[in-house]
Amino acid sequence: MRALVQRVSEAAVTVGGEELGRIGPGLCVLVGVTHTDDGAVAATLASKLWTLRIFDDEQGVMNLSAADVGGEVLVVSQFTLYGDTRKGRRPSWVAAARPEQAEPLVAAVVDELRALGARVATGRFGADMAVSLVNDGPVTLLLEL
Repeated sequence: MRALVQRVSEAAVTVGGEELGRIGPGLCVLVGVTHTDDGAVAATLASKLWTLRIFDDEQGVMNLSAADVGGEVLVVSQFTLYGDTRKGRRPSWVAAARPEQAEPLVAAVVDELRALGARVATGRFGADMAVSLVNDGPVTLLLEL
């Protein structure tokens, strides 16, 4: 799995003008799934996201996690994280998992985050989504498991 993680002051996702999810301070996470991913990888990713220390402590050092600060999480499926652009100009999507494998694994990440105590908002799998956010920092990390 790959996750593009952005620390945000706010984020929202809409489909066709309908807002599906909105969060305040926390993490906006775009999640991509590849063929070798399974439920254990999804659980590991959720735990890592929830405990990733990218929020400032009282000294201004990134020492706190979303769990520590009560941050919210917006999870959006993003198969294009597995786009391969090494050859030519058109990305190859061969490494991206098919929807029937990817959708339950993205849902597993969401379920595990909720089980850990996170307030989670989501997009709609496979939909043409519009994501808006205010990146705080900016802080952006690419996690790969």
